Amino acid sequence: MKKEIYPCLWFNGKAKEAAEYYCSVFMNSRITSEDPLVVMFEIDGKKFMGLNGGPMYTITEGVSFVVECDTQDEIDYYWEKLTDGGEESMCGWLKDRFGVSWQVVPADIATLIRDPERG
Repeated sequence: MKKEIYPCLWFNGKAKEAAEYYCSVFMNSRITSEDPLVVMFEIDGKKFMGLNGGPMYTITEGVSFVVECDTQDEIDYYWEKLTDGGEESMCGWLKDRFGVSWQVVPADIATLIRDPERG
């Protein structure tokens, strides 16, 4: 039997706000269900759960989401949208306004790391 695996992001009362934000940043995204505790949403067909869990846990850089981009324009778009209210780091890493870490990178990042001359 196939099991679905998806991330659950813990927010302190801002799960719906976060889901709406992510759905505005990424095309083909939508909120699929919500109640006061849980907001289910999809980003480009991938399922996420936002949980209004309270202040006892926070999101850390220990988990990040990678956004592979085909062009510099895409990189600039996602970088601008995701750092709005958040903070920049280095090497394509950033934290958004909710503390979620993202890596906005070229789709061929593995090639560029192995052989920077080919990029």
